[in-house]
Amino acid sequence: MALQIEGVDHLTVQVTDVERSKRFYGGLFGLQEVLRPASFDFPGAWYAAGNGMIHLVFQKEADPLSRRHFCLRVGDVHAAFDILRTAGFEATWDARKIPGVERFFTRDPDGNRIEFQGTA
Repeated sequence: MALQIEGVDHLTVQVTDVERSKRFYGGLFGLQEVLRPASFDFPGAWYAAGNGMIHLVFQKEADPLSRRHFCLRVGDVHAAFDILRTAGFEATWDARKIPGVERFFTRDPDGNRIEFQGTA
């Protein structure tokens, strides 16, 4: 018998400066911060993201840059691209096409790679 996955509940992003990351994910992305359980007595923040959540968790040093990433679907991928570029973040369209999908990549202030997708 196989597992029956119902969905992705959350993903965790390791960050070196929680307040700076809150400005990025909460401010720039406009995600709604939600309360963490009182038993979580370490620095971090949780954000609602569609049907799932993004958990920011403090660590002393940033992870090495890699191609590892998570992907966020947005209603207007071109507007998302413009918002990130205007805010001073590098954003690059992916040359590998997926039929019917527009997508680009950026990195958060700690270098975590993020893909954005929208309908072409």
